[in-house]
Amino acid sequence: MESKKYPLFLLVIVVAFWIWSGISPQDTRLTWVLEVFPFMVAFPILLFTYKKFPLTNLCYTLIAVHAIILMLGGHYSYAKVPLGFWMEDCFGWTRNNYDKIGHLMQGFGPAIYVREVLLRTSPIKPGKWLGFLSVCVPLACSAFYEIIEWVASLSNPTDTEAFLGTQGYIWDTQTDMFCCLVGSILALLLLSKLHNKFMKPFTDKVR
Repeated sequence: MESKKYPLFLLVIVVAFWIWSGISPQDTRLTWVLEVFPFMVAFPILLFTYKKFPLTNLCYTLIAVHAIILMLGGHYSYAKVPLGFWMEDCFGWTRNNYDKIGHLMQGFGPAIYVREVLLRTSPIKPGKWLGFLSVCVPLACSAFYEIIEWVASLSNPTDTEAFLGTQGYIWDTQTDMFCCLVGSILALLLLSKLHNKFMKPFTDKVR
C-alpha cells in the first residue's frame, strides 16, 4: 500500500470501530464517553496537524491499535470485554484483565510518539536521555489519567464505577501505572531500530 494512502486506510478502520463502539454500549453512555475520550481529543489534533506535521506510518499504526483497544473497552466496559474473559479462563485469573492491555498500550504507543516528537522538534539525539524521556512522559500521563479517574469517581460514583474498572482489586491503580511503565520500556527495546528507519525522511539524527 502506498505510504500516503496508508494513514487513510487506518482512518477508515478506526472511524468504523468508533461508530460500532458507540452503538448500544453495554454500560452507561457516560462510561463510553469517558473510555473513548482520549481518542476524541487526539482525533481532531491528528487531522489538523497531518499536513504540517505528519507522523510516521509506524506511529499511525500504533495510534490506530491504541484507539481500537480503547473503543473495545468503551463498548463493553473494560471488566466485560470478551477477550478479557478468555484470558481469565485461559490463565486462571480471578478478574477480567483486559484493562491491563489498555494500560500496557498506554505506555507502548506513547513511548514511540514521544520519541518521534522529541527527535523531530528538539536537540535531543538517540541515546539515554531520549529513552528516559520517552518513558517518563507516558508514565506521567498515566499517573494523570489515574487522577482523572479518581476525580470522576468522586463526582459520580454510580455511573463511573465501570470507568474505574477496579473489580475489587486494591492495587489496580498501581498496577495500571506499572503496566504503562513496562509497555514504554518494551516499545523502546523492540521498536527503536524500526522507528529509526521510519524517521529517516524526517531527520538526520538517526543516521
